[in-house]
Amino acid sequence: MVARLGSVIVSSRQGSGRKLFPVPTSHIVIAYSSQLVPEMKDALLLIKNKYSDQIPSMIASLTGPSRTADIEKTLVSPAHGPRDIFVFLIDDSNLS
Repeated sequence: MVARLGSVIVSSRQGSGRKLFPVPTSHIVIAYSSQLVPEMKDALLLIKNKYSDQIPSMIASLTGPSRTADIEKTLVSPAHGPRDIFVFLIDDSNLS
């Protein structure tokens, strides 16, 4: 999770693989406070360190609904991606 952007980083190494991301309009994320990093570069470094030389084939950043007014100058939201992201953050700072 990237604090500065309010983004959740997900990868194809999740239980659902690649099939999850284009379909749902809502995402429910359960994450630990140790997974929260300040910048995108820190999130990518965590992924690199976790998976070593087997980086997931797909990494996506979920930041909320996108908007576009390309079609007939009418604002459409969400244009693609999730409409809602619900994040449950578990404080694991005191866990050993």
